[in-house]
Amino acid sequence: MKKLAILQSNYIPWKGYFDIIHDVDEFCFYDDVQYTSRDWRNRNKIVTPSGIKWLSVPVGQEVQRLICDVTIEDPEWQRRHLETLKFAYSRHPYYKQYKPFLEDVYLGHTWTSLSELNHYMTEIIARDFLHCSTVFTDSRSYETHGAKHEKLLSLVKAAGADFYESGPAAKDYIIAEDYRSSGIQLVWKDYSDYPEYPQLNTETFTHQVSVLDLLFNTGDEAPWYIWGWREKEKRSSWIEQTYGEEQ
Repeated sequence: MKKLAILQSNYIPWKGYFDIIHDVDEFCFYDDVQYTSRDWRNRNKIVTPSGIKWLSVPVGQEVQRLICDVTIEDPEWQRRHLETLKFAYSRHPYYKQYKPFLEDVYLGHTWTSLSELNHYMTEIIARDFLHCSTVFTDSRSYETHGAKHEKLLSLVKAAGADFYESGPAAKDYIIAEDYRSSGIQLVWKDYSDYPEYPQLNTETFTHQVSVLDLLFNTGDEAPWYIWGWREKEKRSSWIEQTYGEEQ
């Protein structure tokens, strides 16, 4: 059985995004669809000493464009984001572990495509830090037809999936019966009951922030707080099994 998930790319997504990635064999970035402003495509939240703050990539105000066509014209945002992350997290226990990654993203590249930036960061975080073996693909590599529900279902079929996992927001337009009649098992992701982790700089814990917050606070234990807890293993046991006795 081939398990598939399809989502629009987000800027340094929250942990639930990576939970879906971990669940499936193939994760397909769905960026040849309409860009939505004031959404997660070009921004996310972090926890700072002065409270929750948005990090937004400047992409202009044009409305009629696909996500894959969104361009970034102001390179100064990269330096600002790096400085903001340093201010917010440099004293966190695992900031230094991920500092080379941040410097690579914000100092080692000049990003002009929002999609390319999002794909790059998401894939490295999933593969190198959360140890997901999921294969990443791009919806533009498949032939699709129609719009909304029809386009998405044609993409699922083109990818050869038997199992499709979707975020709950897609219930607004997905017709579940069409998946059943096509022999595809449709599953809705449940984001509830994530355990809290030691989250510095806040009196009220919040789950809806970038996965960077989890990484800077918990390091190699981050996967346990996303999916490992569901296996009802003790954290120390899970870490040992995943990373070896040296951890």
